[in-house]
Amino acid sequence: MDSTQSHPHTLRYLWLLVLAAASVLMITMGIRMSLGLFVQPMVRDTALSITGISFAMAVTQLMWGVSQPLTGALADRFGAWPVIFWGTLLLAAGCALVPWLPTTWGLTLTVGVMIAFGAGAGSFSILMSQVANKVPPQMRGTASGIVNAGGSFGQFLFAPVVQGLIFLPAAGWRGAMYALAAISLLVIPVSRWLTRGDADAAVQTASAANGGQTLKQALAQSFKDRSYILLHLGFFTCGFHIAFLVTHLPSEVALCGLPPAVASWSLAIIGLTNVIGSLMVGWAVGRWRSKYLLFWMYGSRALLIAAYLAMPRTDVTFYLFAAGLGLTWLATVPPTAAIVGKLFGVRYLATLFGLTLLSHQIGGFFGAYLGGWTITAFGDYGWMWYADMALAAAAALLNLPIRESKVQRAQKQAA
Repeated sequence: MDSTQSHPHTLRYLWLLVLAAASVLMITMGIRMSLGLFVQPMVRDTALSITGISFAMAVTQLMWGVSQPLTGALADRFGAWPVIFWGTLLLAAGCALVPWLPTTWGLTLTVGVMIAFGAGAGSFSILMSQVANKVPPQMRGTASGIVNAGGSFGQFLFAPVVQGLIFLPAAGWRGAMYALAAISLLVIPVSRWLTRGDADAAVQTASAANGGQTLKQALAQSFKDRSYILLHLGFFTCGFHIAFLVTHLPSEVALCGLPPAVASWSLAIIGLTNVIGSLMVGWAVGRWRSKYLLFWMYGSRALLIAAYLAMPRTDVTFYLFAAGLGLTWLATVPPTAAIVGKLFGVRYLATLFGLTLLSHQIGGFFGAYLGGWTITAFGDYGWMWYADMALAAAAALLNLPIRESKVQRAQKQAA
């Protein structure tokens, strides 16, 4: 942090770093969150079944989660730039190869592994750690909210663009995948600027602040902490919820007899309203305990699902449902990262927060795959909605016993 504070335009420089991290997340999350739009076109144009595609999408959720602690640990050891660079190349290659391997195992390799790991290298664990290690403590809550909002804006931006390309006769779903491959390469110059020259200094500063603790010691300490385990359990249910919706919302819209545009605009609305939610929660992290923010966000999801199930299935219903969900969609990330940072410091945040993201994505695997299994077995998503509602309520309650120190209001004055 001393390296950034000596910069001639410190405050402006710090906010540009935050915006650069947000831009990288906008692209990687925009691509990952738009994959559900390819399900119905692939079912129509290939021999793939919805169960097979759901399996590949579920593997995507799981492997993206696996990538978080792995890429985080690599970044903690070697710096963020080489990890993001090679990950971006993997992401572009995965998108470009999807049209050439239209089988269940081909899709599992390209979407489930290559795209997942490539997008994961430029995602929350590394980017949140980059920001947390470079900005002063009083900025971290707001900064993490802005980075998170970048991912949400990516969902808002990519959903209608990808849907438009899929509908375009000259492109179709195959052309849309090629377009995503090209767009992903924009991550390289932005991440190069984000990580230039200060990664080693940031690591050295943080290491000194952490008393020279090794990664192995940090891992051993964290998994003995009940609060860290509860955070994992709550984030598991969050992943189940998000993966189910992002993968199967287009199919739910189709079951209701509504046009595909309702699905793409619903996903876009989720992304847009989550920009607002992420900024609000990022601001709130510096003022209230994060565990209470998580309690209210998860609890609101259970209430929203109950309201959705009671309403008629119209385009307006989906748009209202999407707007309500969007306020908390990815806004759970800043308070979760904040709790990890409070419990264990920021030196190994990329790895320790990455492990909570792995739990999130294990839940995501079950949400995506069981959604496909449920509609195949029962012809609708009824049981999934009830399971989703119950898990959201459980996640709210799991956060309450977490050990978290009070927010130091004095930081506001220091700022």
